[in-house]
Amino acid sequence: MQHTTVVKCGGNAAVDPLAICEDIAAMTHEGDRIALVHGGSADIEDLAHRMNVPTRRLTSPDGVSARHTDAATLEVVHLALAGLAKPRLVAALVDRGVSAVGLTGLDGGLLRARRKSAHRAIVDGRKVLVRDDHSGRVTEVNTALLHTLLDAGSVPVISPPALAEDGRPVNTDADRAAAAVAGALRAETLVLLTGAPGVLADPADESSVLPVCAVPPTGAPPHVGGGMGLKLIAAREALLGGARRVLIADGRRPDPVRAALAGHATEIVIAEEPAATDTTDRPATAGEEALR
Repeated sequence: MQHTTVVKCGGNAAVDPLAICEDIAAMTHEGDRIALVHGGSADIEDLAHRMNVPTRRLTSPDGVSARHTDAATLEVVHLALAGLAKPRLVAALVDRGVSAVGLTGLDGGLLRARRKSAHRAIVDGRKVLVRDDHSGRVTEVNTALLHTLLDAGSVPVISPPALAEDGRPVNTDADRAAAAVAGALRAETLVLLTGAPGVLADPADESSVLPVCAVPPTGAPPHVGGGMGLKLIAAREALLGGARRVLIADGRRPDPVRAALAGHATEIVIAEEPAATDTTDRPATAGEEALR
């Protein structure tokens, strides 16, 4: 079986999408199989501002932050990802001789998701249930479609939204979408490229990058600062879902994918569980509930 690398291009404005595309193009011409998953937070924020759509984030009781996707924001997300971020990436790859195919999770039923009925969040210091959030968690990936493209030498360029069980689109975190794709494809490596050199022990100090970060198999991640909370949850989901290795690396540097594969990254591993204790009656934490 040929190995596949899944690359997640972060939407942070500091990330260099052209450098990522140049690297992917070079690797593809060498025969590598690569699927590119992308977000577009900077495009989403800019388009929301132009459309006068307020944006806000939800923070779970465990400190993990995610975008609040009301109906208007869902439209902005779809327009920004499918109409701005994706064409930019596809055009850059095609310009470098790559057969790139842009897909949202709706195309060909690529990403199927379970709609979240409510989110537990901290709002103005109080724990509340937020019910107007149009988001979901990916539960199924159309791997047959992806394998067809990869076998033909193409690079799938994938983004939210996903298709919920009720037949309507939902937003889904792009890191967790990349994790679902990597797990479903049994990827050799998932590379999450972001605006930092990896997981930082101190979010304010880029020299504090960790070579390895162990994430517990359940519960809150060990680092949530600097937007790392959801990335570590995504990394865990990828490893538990079938990906062999997950790296969090710098998307601002030249040759970012190959640099990450060469060791300039934080490798995420699943921490060993502590000695068995009776947790039969232990309720899930609020953060665990919010992220299901």
